[in-house]
Amino acid sequence: MPPRKIIIDTDPGQDDAVAILLALASPEDLDVVGITCVAGNVPLDLTSKNARIVCELAGFPHVHVYAGCDRPLGRELVTAEHVHGKTGLDGPTLPDPTMPLQDQPAVDFIIETLNSEPSGTVTLCPLGPLTNIATALQKAPEIADKVQEIVLMGGGYFEGGNITPTAEFNIYVDPQAADIVFKSGIPIVVMPLDVTHKALVTKPRNDAFRALNTPVGTAVAQMTDFFERFDKEKYGSEGAPLHDPCVTAYLIDPSMFSGRHINVEIETSSELTMGMTVADWWRVTDRAPNATFMGDIDADAFFALLTERLARL
Repeated sequence: MPPRKIIIDTDPGQDDAVAILLALASPEDLDVVGITCVAGNVPLDLTSKNARIVCELAGFPHVHVYAGCDRPLGRELVTAEHVHGKTGLDGPTLPDPTMPLQDQPAVDFIIETLNSEPSGTVTLCPLGPLTNIATALQKAPEIADKVQEIVLMGGGYFEGGNITPTAEFNIYVDPQAADIVFKSGIPIVVMPLDVTHKALVTKPRNDAFRALNTPVGTAVAQMTDFFERFDKEKYGSEGAPLHDPCVTAYLIDPSMFSGRHINVEIETSSELTMGMTVADWWRVTDRAPNATFMGDIDADAFFALLTERLARL
C-alpha cells in the first residue's frame, strides 16, 4: 500500500509537535502533503512559527506550512498559554525557524489539494480547533465528497471537558466550526479525552524518549516535562496526556484503538455547555451515526510505536 496522503491541521502545542514528529518519522505509512495552522493553543503567528520549528527539528525543512484562520467563526479566540506556556512550545530551547511560511492561505491550500488529488485519497488530520476545515467546507462545499476521512482530536464523553465542565478545548474554541464539520457527511474518526487521557507520559515513558539521546528525543522529553505539570496538578495523573499523537498513531495502526460508530452533535447555543460533544455512546436516540468515537487505547503499544519512530529522526 502506498503511504496515506494527509494534511495536518494544527495549533502547536507540545502534543501537536509530537503528533507532527510521529507523522514525519513514518514515511512508509504517511505522506504529509502539507501542514496548515490555525489559532488555538496560542495565536496564529505562534502556531505557524511553531509548526516550522518542529519541521526543522525533525530535519524536514521542505514540508510546506500554511497559515490559516486567526480567529473562530463566531466567537472571540480562547487560547491555552496556561497549559502550553507563552510560546506554545515551552520546555525545550529551540531555534527560530529559517524555512519560509507559504504565501498561499491554508484554506485555499486545503481546497486546491482536495480538488487536484484523486477523490478519496487525502485525509484531513485536525489537531486543534476546526476553523480552517469548516471555512474550507463553507467556501467550497464540493470538497466534502473528496475527503477520504477526517481523523481529529477533540471532544469527550465520559471524561467531560478540560476547558469547561462539559467541553474539550479544541471543540470549545470554535463550536460553530465543529458543528459544520460533524454535519458535513465526511467519514469522521474522533480521538476524545476518553482516549487521550489514557495515553499518559509516565516517567519511564519519558525516560525512554530522553534515552534516545537525539535532539528530537531530548526535545520531546523536555516538552512533556513542561506539559505534565498542568495535568498532574489538575487531575492528579502520573504524567501528561499526549492528546494529538493519538491521531497520527491511529493512521499508522488503527488496531491500537477501539470505539463505536455513533451520533455526535455539537452544542452551539447554550453558554453553560457550549462546545460539548453530545455523544450518543449508548445509542439512546434515533439520530444517525456520523462519527467513530474512540473509547480505548493500547497505551503500551502506542508508546512503543512512538518511541521507535522518534528514534528515526
